[in-house]
Parts: sequence; C-alpha cells; structure tokens
Amino acid sequence: MSFAKKLFGTMKPTTRNKDGYPAYTRSLEEQYVQTLMTNTLTNTFYADQKELLADAEQLHHDMAAANPQFMAKAIVFARNEGLMRLQPLFGLAILSAYRTDLFALIFLQVIRYPSDLFDFLTILQGMGRGEGGRAVKRQVNRFLAGISEYWAVKYNGRGRGYSLGDAIATAHPKPADLKQQALYRYLRGQEANLALLPQVNALEQLKQAETEEEQLVWIERGKLPYETVTGAMKPSRAVWSALLHQMPAFALLRHLNALQRAGVFEDKDQLSYAIGRLTDVESLRKAKILPFRFATAYRQVDHPELRDALRQSVDLTFGNLPELGERTAIFLDVSGSMQGDYLEIGSIFALALYKKTQGSSLFWLFDTEVTDAKPSRYDSILSQAERIRARGGTDTGAPVRKLTKEGWKVDQIIMITDEQQNGGSPFYEELRRYRTKVNAEAKAFIVDISPYRSAMVPPADPQTFYIYGWSDTILSYIAQSVKGYATMIGRIEGIQLEEEVLT
Repeated sequence: MSFAKKLFGTMKPTTRNKDGYPAYTRSLEEQYVQTLMTNTLTNTFYADQKELLADAEQLHHDMAAANPQFMAKAIVFARNEGLMRLQPLFGLAILSAYRTDLFALIFLQVIRYPSDLFDFLTILQGMGRGEGGRAVKRQVNRFLAGISEYWAVKYNGRGRGYSLGDAIATAHPKPADLKQQALYRYLRGQEANLALLPQVNALEQLKQAETEEEQLVWIERGKLPYETVTGAMKPSRAVWSALLHQMPAFALLRHLNALQRAGVFEDKDQLSYAIGRLTDVESLRKAKILPFRFATAYRQVDHPELRDALRQSVDLTFGNLPELGERTAIFLDVSGSMQGDYLEIGSIFALALYKKTQGSSLFWLFDTEVTDAKPSRYDSILSQAERIRARGGTDTGAPVRKLTKEGWKVDQIIMITDEQQNGGSPFYEELRRYRTKVNAEAKAFIVDISPYRSAMVPPADPQTFYIYGWSDTILSYIAQSVKGYATMIGRIEGIQLEEEVLT
C-alpha cells in the first residue's frame, strides 16, 4: 500500500453516528477512554441504559483481549484523574478475568473506598462470577486490612446491597490484632469488645440516646460522620449544625439544601462557616469535585449568599488552569441532543475556557445556526451557564464555515459537543477548508462529553485532538496540547503502573 493510500484512504467516513450522519471510527484505545470518561450508564438522548451497558461490556472485553496493559492504565486514569467510578469498576471486574496480575497491580488504585468495593462485588455478582475466585479474594483481603473505625461506622449500612460485613464474610480476612478482631466481629453483627472501638461505641450509644443533649455529646465524642447520624436518627436543627462542622467539602455541597431546610443557616456564624468552606481554594483542590456538582447544588438552594458562594466556587475551581492563548475559538453545541447534563456541563467548561483567554477569544453557540454567546469576563460561570438553552438540530460544520467566511484567524478551535450531526456540511470538510484558506496550522480540539463511539474527524489528522470527559482535567489537557504536549491517549500510555500499598 502506498503512503498516500495509507494516509488519505482513511479520510473518508467509515461509519455513521446515532443520527445516521457519516462519521469516522476512532481507535479501540480512544473508544475505550471515551467510554471510561463519559459513560455513566444513564439514559442519553440517543441510547438507553441497556444499550449503553451492552456497548460498554463489549468494549471492556475487546480492550482486555487486545491491550490489557493499556486497559489497566486507562482504568487508573479514569478513576483518579477523570473522577469516574462505575465504568472503571466495571472494567476492573472484567480485567480480573483476563489478567490477574494487572488486576492485582491496580486494585487499590481503583478501589479507593468501601463504596467502590461494594459496587465492584455487585458487578461481579451481576456478571455471574459469584465472589470472583481466589485472585479477587486476595485483593479484597488487602483492602479490608486497611479499614478503620470511621469506615466501619460510615459504610456498614445494611439493606443497600453489600456491606463491609458482607465483604468480610466473603473474603475471610485474618485480623492482625485484638482491635481488628473486634472490628471484624462488630461488622459481622457478632458480639464484640466495644471498649477497643471508641468510635463504634459512640455510634451505639447515639442509637440509645433519649435527649438532644445526649445525641450531641455522642456525635461530638465519636466524631461521627453525617451519613451515620442521619441513618440512625432524624436530625434536629442542632444536630445538623453539629454535623456541618464534620462534613467534607463534597458532603457539604450535597447537603446544602437539607441544611438550609433545617434552618441551620439562619445562624449567621453557621452561614459564614459554610461560605468559607465553599470558597476555600485549597479545600476545593483537595476535594476534586466535578464542576457540574456545583451547578446541581446551585439549582437546589435559593439562599442568595449561598448561591453567590457557589458561583465563586466554580470560578475558583478553574482558576489554576494554564493559559490557552488569545487566538482561540470556542464552539458550544446547543442542539436538542445536548439537553440536560451535557449542555450544563458543556456550558460551564466553555465559559471557563473563555475566561482563561481573558475574554479575547470567540465564544459561539451553534445548532444549525451560529450565534455569539456574548459572554462576560466578570459575570460568574454559573450565572452565564444557567442562561444557555438547547435548541434545534446539529451542524458541526456551521461555526467553522462562519470562521472561514469572515476570515477569523485563530490558532485553536475548541468544540464541545456530543458529535451527533444530522444536517449541513461535515465538520472535517469545513476544517480542511479553513486550514487551506485561513490558517494551515490551526489545531482543533474536540471535547466529547458523550459515550457515543463514532467521531467527526479521521484518526489520521495529527492536528486534531480528542479529549473525553467531564472533569476540569480536560481543560488542562487542552492547554498542554496547545503548548505541544501529549494527547490524552499519550498521557495514559505514559502512566507507570506501580503497586499501591495500604499504609
């Protein structure tokens, strides 16, 4: 085969998207990363849960058979940098049937918390693999060796699938000392020496407390997590106030509405404390909260000062991004298939990108038409995102066609989309025309936030980068790629798999 044939023979569409429009097939590795980073197995505009589950399962198996080393790295990447859970756990379960060595190597990097373990064991059972065999039990034992009293009281709720007690019954770990023996016995529902377990004892005393004063004493003495307290009793306003000061940042975000309904924020000191936590840059960095979580909380609360704090939180979350350069065009797909979470997430990312260019970039919305979003450098990301609405069909070529027609010279084109074109001229056709007539060096970044596996651009194009996912890390990859660093796939291939040891 000639070089020309090899290079340009792949330029013709090789498949069709969910709307029947000509599209391209990306590599198995790219399809796999896309699924890990975007597929949460909830219904989408073009596919329901059953279809997404079947597609994901087949892709996990294909990847395990073809390139298990890359699969292991991608799972670790998606769990820890992409902040995804369910798909990495699904992939881990399938990898355990193909390569027990790689499975063992990454287990503790994917199973971070007891809730991860419960979902992993549920997936194994749903796949008809029971308890997973000796290779799985060995890793479960390693995880159980590191459980604490805090995890014991927080994650051992029964009646919601697996519990820590169930995991102990499955793996039969050997306790290292008397305290661990007491902890295992307690988790199994057996008689245990609670004198060795002061936090567990505080929970059991809370269950028996008859007055609010007693409840507050045991919550404070045991430093009991909010999930445990709310599971054991119906909190009063005073109890919610006590819990406020023990909540991690993500828990605070999720429970703002409940705290407000309980009247906690009628106390100015409590309100100031919550606002301080929500706008603490270091706390937000450590919490690794997905940006769209702030949008969810923003919709749920109506307290004006809390809403102001949430607006500030999102801007702070994106504040440490590297610069993107001034000659940037940002195109946000606002077609009907983007309705809901896709558009909300896409709007937040697009506005964050715009702000990082100091307001000197283009920011256009498109369906089959193109409009200037008229963004503000000073209004908050959340306030502006709230005003963006879905509409119409999809012509991904339209904004690039407008760039060419009006002679805008940009160095990078960033499109946030689900790639489901159903009319107009193909994106890649317009991109090639733009490069021919305006700027041959223009790079294109396709930020795909959907799990659909077809693509708008052939894999042979070295100036187009595909980036998948919802976390703020995707914006960092754009900035790195602008400066000549690796693609997302390259970043994953460069990961060194090292065994993580519990401490």
